[in-house]
Amino acid sequence: MTALERAAFRTARTAARRRGLRPALHPSGVLLSGRVAVSGRGPSWGVPWLDAPGSYEVTARWSRAAGLPRPLPDGTGLALRVRDAGGPGRRLDLLLTGSGRGRWTRHVPLPRTSATAGPYSTLLSYEVGGQRGVLAAFPAPGAPPVPAEPGAVADVLTRRTVEFVLCFGAGTAWRPLARLTLDGTAPDGRPQDQAYDPYLNALPGFGPGERLRALRTAAYAGSRAGRGAQPPA
Repeated sequence: MTALERAAFRTARTAARRRGLRPALHPSGVLLSGRVAVSGRGPSWGVPWLDAPGSYEVTARWSRAAGLPRPLPDGTGLALRVRDAGGPGRRLDLLLTGSGRGRWTRHVPLPRTSATAGPYSTLLSYEVGGQRGVLAAFPAPGAPPVPAEPGAVADVLTRRTVEFVLCFGAGTAWRPLARLTLDGTAPDGRPQDQAYDPYLNALPGFGPGERLRALRTAAYAGSRAGRGAQPPA
């Protein structure tokens, strides 16, 4: 590691320890279950999991970025684990943050009081089939207003599903990738035990760009070390 990377690791590790073994960022969250459906229609992406129809199990973690108490607005996060996206045992992790939808605001985290008030984006660039842009999950038309609080999100999902459209944005255009349906709370562990890493769990032709890669990787590793979590396999 470089000196800057070591600093990012230690800062994230210390923050996680001080939060009582919770993640350094997005400490207050809830685990959710759902599915991602890929239609496989339209022009080819050159990425196998997007070019063929399929339905994939998802474990999602919705969270508040700073853990501020309601009714204060807070940053919001949506982490997705798409199981078997790259074939049996090969999963895909995505980390999305509440943001704007415009050409510049899609790179900016925006505090919210509602979990479905707007899109969640990767903020930094992704490369999909040789194209560079940003991934985002947009609430589908008709998505209910949901207070931006883990308990409220879980409560809504006991009564109905909430859908998002996963899109890829390059320039001013957004192109749909898949449809995400969240349908309940996940039974497979506590939110703080789930380690998502979009660099370790990317797919050929589909992954985050190189900008700030080393710093982000060091910070993820530091947060896991601070709470004693194992790296994602």
